[in-house]
This record gives sequence, structure tokens and C-alpha cells, in this order.
Amino acid sequence: MADWVPPTLPPGGALYRAIADAIAMDIASGALTPGMRLPPHRKLADALGVDLTTVTRAYADARARGLVEAVVGRGTYVADAVNPQRTKVELDLSMNLPPQPTSANLALRLGRAMAGLTRRPDLSSLLNYQPSGGGDGDRRAGAKWLSARIPDLDAGRVLVTGGAQACLSALLTLLGGWSADVMTDPFTYTGFRMATQLRGLYVTPIQTDSMGIVPEALSTVARNAEAKIVYLIPTIHNPTCTTMPLERRQAIVKVARDLNLTLIEDDAYGMLADPGPPPLAALAPERVWHISSLSKCLTPGLRVAYLVAPLGADIPAVRAHLRATAQMAPPLSVAVATGWIEDGTAQEILAAIRQEAEERQAIARRELPVGSMVAHAQGHHAWVTLPPYWTDRAFAEAARKMGAAVIPGAAFAMAPEPPPRYVRVGLGAAPDQQALTVALRRLAALMRNGPVAEEEVV
Repeated sequence: MADWVPPTLPPGGALYRAIADAIAMDIASGALTPGMRLPPHRKLADALGVDLTTVTRAYADARARGLVEAVVGRGTYVADAVNPQRTKVELDLSMNLPPQPTSANLALRLGRAMAGLTRRPDLSSLLNYQPSGGGDGDRRAGAKWLSARIPDLDAGRVLVTGGAQACLSALLTLLGGWSADVMTDPFTYTGFRMATQLRGLYVTPIQTDSMGIVPEALSTVARNAEAKIVYLIPTIHNPTCTTMPLERRQAIVKVARDLNLTLIEDDAYGMLADPGPPPLAALAPERVWHISSLSKCLTPGLRVAYLVAPLGADIPAVRAHLRATAQMAPPLSVAVATGWIEDGTAQEILAAIRQEAEERQAIARRELPVGSMVAHAQGHHAWVTLPPYWTDRAFAEAARKMGAAVIPGAAFAMAPEPPPRYVRVGLGAAPDQQALTVALRRLAALMRNGPVAEEEVV
């Protein structure tokens, strides 16, 4: 392959290193295989529009990494025994994680925060049981964090919980008991699906369009089924990436008020959207239970989420259900979160993660087939439509074998027979943008080439 030219060069850093990185990515993706000949230095320099010295340094860098071998008088070849630890990329793109860019300095900041806790005079109290729903100071910090989304939020309505899943489980028990009907999108968060199944709740999927749940469909189902609870992810929906515009949110609120519906708003991704439409809790504070997690905008390791109760809610009853579900939020994690919110660290980490998310979404748009994905520019995942020769489960299995695991759309389906041609691709789990690019190129190749035909057996 003496005419090889990288389709794109990884952004940032020195140009010669970007060329070497491109060689590494194409080896990992299979575009370059052991023994292939690379273009002569001058030919590649002319093709890329760079000077000869840059390509010479790039090939030298690639040789130092063990990627290529130079044969005197013959040229440069992909190494026969490339170090697998350097080039093999095994990524679980099924995980919907926030990226951890170096600019966020998470390790350093977390180390400093934990060291600071050991010097606090009230350390002994942090090592003991805390009130279910959080102490007053932590609830005030939660209200401060959420004030960007819900202006003038009273801290008395905020409860601190041990992650969104525990919060959602307690809330479904509080509102639905063990036999209520719940309405939601045809595809939705798998944690909600599991929580409803464990409680024996009957879930009715509501028709959606490109803006989310259709208000008229919600009204029809709510009247006929007498269901009173609606679970929604209005901003950067998981998995479909839909974000409801303001007009659609207002229409949903009107239906909820007309039919006296209770709305559970899962706003796990709301902080990423900048600017984003106001949450439902700001439009209908009398009937919305708002869940906001730090997992997607800071780090899932904190296991901290905030629950905003509607105006007039029975807060002691909510605390009791939180206590029965998970006793309390992890005190050390809550202390870190509170400190980061108060000193501005949380906002700095959020800004770094949001910027990294934007860059990774740009890579996905570049690498995946045109028109195949729906995504939010600041989200951590993409909802990908497969070609007609793939089913979601077959594609997910093939992708896993290639080292780039994704989630089949059926895992999110609330209807018994979903269209089996979607997969969710997480973009944040990759350790860096180069590894993500390699993984996405593998997925793109699968989408273009289709399933490998099995040999006929006679």
C-alpha cells in the first residue's frame, strides 16, 4: 500500500506525531496490516502538503514505537510483530460515561479534596451515618448547583441521594407503590426499565417524534389507561439523544396539569447542554420530581445525585423511602461534591468535560457514515441507525468481537417488538480521542461491509 495517506490527522500536538498516531490508528483498525509498505517519505510529504523533515520524523517516531520497520533500499513497512499493548484497542462503548480529559485534572483535584477532608475538624462525623436526604449544608450546595437550571430553588426542596438509580427506585416506590401504571418513551433508560420490572409496575410506551413524547398521544393514553405517572428524559435523552424544545415541554406540562399527572424528570444530562431549554421542574414546580446526577457531568465515582421535590411535597415521607432504599448518600463523596460546588471546582470540571464531549461528537460525525447517527453536540453518546442488512443484536455481537462493544437498541425498548436496527454508542469511555477514532472506524467498517457470510455447509 505504497499510496497510503491517512484520511485525517488526529488534532493537537506536533504534526509529525499526528502522522505517527494516524499510522498507529490505521494499524489498530486493520487498514494497515503487517508487511504493508508505506509511501516513500517524499511522496507522503507531497500528498499531505508538509515538508520532508516532518514525514522523516513521523516515520522515526513510528519506528521507535515498534509500529514500522525500515528496510535499507526497499522502504518502510508495517512491522510484522507490532506490540499489541500499543496498538490493540479494546473499548467498551456500551458504557455511557463522561470522558476524563486531562484539562479536568480529576485525579489531582480528587486527591486534594480527599486530603482536605482528613484535615477537617468534623471528620469523625463524615465517617458516621448521615441524615437520609442529606444535611442542611449539602442540600444548600445542591440547590446552588441546580440554580443554573432551576432559578431561585429553595434548598428545603432538595434532597441528597446516593446516585440517580437509588433515587429513582425510591421515587417509584413512593409514587407508584407496587402496581401503578407508568408512561414513558418507547426507548428509554435501562435502569428505569429494571426498577419498574422489580416493582411489578406496568409501563406503557407513548408515541414520540423528533421532539420527544407527542402531547396528544400522552393525553390519549393517560385518559384511557388512567395512568398518572410519566417518566421523562427531556434533555439529551438516553438513548435517542432527543432534546425537547421549549414549546414541546410547555405542551407536556399543559397535558400534565389538565389530567393531574405526576412527572418524573431524569435530568442526568441537563448540565451538559449549554444553553439548554429550562427543565420541566422550572415550568411546573408543583408536579415535577426532578433528578439531577453528578455522574454524567462530573464523575460516576462520586455516586451523588440531587432530588428536587415538588412544591408542597411530604419531605419526611421522601426521606423515609430514601432511607429504606439506600440509607444515605456516601458521606465522603457528598463532602467532596459540596466542596467542589462551593469553590467553583465543579463548574470547571463540567466545562472541561463539556468541551471534550463536543470534540468527541465531532469525531463521531466525521467517522461514522453520514446520516447514520443522532446525537447532541455536548452529549456522551450517539443513537445510530444501522443499514438494513444488520440487526441490532447481530451488529453488537460483531462489534464486540472487533473490540468495540455497543448496546443493541432492544435493550432500551419498552415495547415487545422494537425495530431492531438501532445501537447506542458511548463516546466517553475511550481513554483518549485517538482510541475513540480507532473504535469508531471499526464500527463504520462493519456498517459499510455488512455481516460476514457464513460458509455453506453441505
